[in-house]
Amino acid sequence: MHQLLLESFQAAVAAADPLHIVARHLPAPPKGRTVVVGAGKAAASMARAVEAAWPPGTPLSGLVVTRYGHAVPLSRITCVEAGHPVPDESGERAARDILNLAAELGSDDLLIVLVSGGGSSLLSLPVPEVPMAALREVTQALLRSGAPIESMNVVRKHLSRLQGGRLAAATRARVLGLVVSDVAGDDPSAIASGPTVPDPSTYADALAILDRHEVQAPQSVRAYLEAGLAGRHPETPKAGDAVFERVHTHVIATAQQSLQAGARVLRRAGIQAVVLGDTVTGEAREVAKAYAALARQVRRYGEPFDAPVALVSGGECTVTVRGGGRGGRCTEFLLSLAAELGNESGISALACDTDGIDGSQDNAGAWWDSDRLRHAASRGVTPQRWLDANDAWGYFHELETLILTGPTLTNVNDYRVILVEAERTTR
Repeated sequence: MHQLLLESFQAAVAAADPLHIVARHLPAPPKGRTVVVGAGKAAASMARAVEAAWPPGTPLSGLVVTRYGHAVPLSRITCVEAGHPVPDESGERAARDILNLAAELGSDDLLIVLVSGGGSSLLSLPVPEVPMAALREVTQALLRSGAPIESMNVVRKHLSRLQGGRLAAATRARVLGLVVSDVAGDDPSAIASGPTVPDPSTYADALAILDRHEVQAPQSVRAYLEAGLAGRHPETPKAGDAVFERVHTHVIATAQQSLQAGARVLRRAGIQAVVLGDTVTGEAREVAKAYAALARQVRRYGEPFDAPVALVSGGECTVTVRGGGRGGRCTEFLLSLAAELGNESGISALACDTDGIDGSQDNAGAWWDSDRLRHAASRGVTPQRWLDANDAWGYFHELETLILTGPTLTNVNDYRVILVEAERTTR
């Protein structure tokens, strides 16, 4: 069964492959220049797709920035690598170069902006009042706080010279934004902190997020946000701003599309597949408890779905780090699920990040089935101890069920599937 689950995950990733989806969203070349910029885990593969589709002999240049290990060979667009999830100087230099490229363009030119998950850290050019070291510090604190990505991005947008619609405002060119969504709900203002779209959030929202999640921000960060609240810094561009009259942004790949692609693989194998949603958020271990209760109800009573059934879901959970272990939100979900369902038979599960990297290690995620859990428990390897240490990677390393794909060069959030087989005893 785990091979079937893996095939469904592979189909989900393929459905978000930029090489399959970018070309149909490209316009005809403009009268002037075409410059491509972008940031995110899929930025390099999206740029490669633009190069492959753009008419030969037509001007095309630009710069995209992606995570270390995610670059691909390009012939007309420059690709650089930078830090993720914590920004670094390489990303700062690339973001400054992107800002300069955008500022040089005129009204006859076209700026194509390629946006995907991870772009918030990769496109980090902080305002002059906030040093990069301070931006790194507040990013690390937000990551450890358990704040959802949308909240993290509200803070980062208000410390950035490019995000929150400011990249679009920095150019006189016509702007086309192409977005691969990695956030629940596919709101383009939250994806890579929305460099080409209006920003509905405010300085007050950013300060409230720091307080709500008890984030001890550097003094320069808090001082800048408080000055913005007092009206001493301009707000991010809002809906109705004239700058967006020449900007068109399209979300071209979503979690829902990928979940449906994975579900089709399961259905072709004769298994009912139920997509439970592409916007699942919350603490990974707590979400897993709810899903465990649902799987147990199906297994024991055939409600609310008859078994066999695959419960498919996406979204982006969070992990509040309290231990010193290794892992990410997908493996934490899977470990908590194992802790809840370890005594149940006939269940298998997989959880992977579609970008190929789950959290702090090099695995996309992991899988387990009931037999593997029982065998591990007979050797004294039980889930709860590893869960208490936030060491999901260590647990699945012991089980030898980590999934290694390498960077997939796309990112549409997480892919989770729980396969519940039919109970053999009479209900």
